[in-house]
Amino acid sequence: MISKLSNRIFRTPKLTRTRIILAFAVAVFADGLQFLLNGVGWLGPDQAIDVMAMLLTCWLLGFHWLLLPTFALEFVPLADELPTWTACVTAVIVLRKRQQRPAPPPPGPTI
Repeated sequence: MISKLSNRIFRTPKLTRTRIILAFAVAVFADGLQFLLNGVGWLGPDQAIDVMAMLLTCWLLGFHWLLLPTFALEFVPLADELPTWTACVTAVIVLRKRQQRPAPPPPGPTI
């Protein structure tokens, strides 16, 4: 049961245009909302936004280790004002695209 759950959480879905657009939308929305809540964000809304951004990003792109430092950095005062979710989603998408790129064909026989 636990192995099925961990396989489901840590799976790497195929990147589609829709998943990429939705992941960017979640990241930009989370960063923008945190920027707008500048003064009152430390009372709890920032943390709730970060948890939702982490869960939605993992659901859309699959878990990636870069998400953990981004999530932790959001709890550091003043660092949460940076667009960290947008930067992290960009990095994860670039790495996932490289990972999912088909391998080049093996070299043919030399004549």
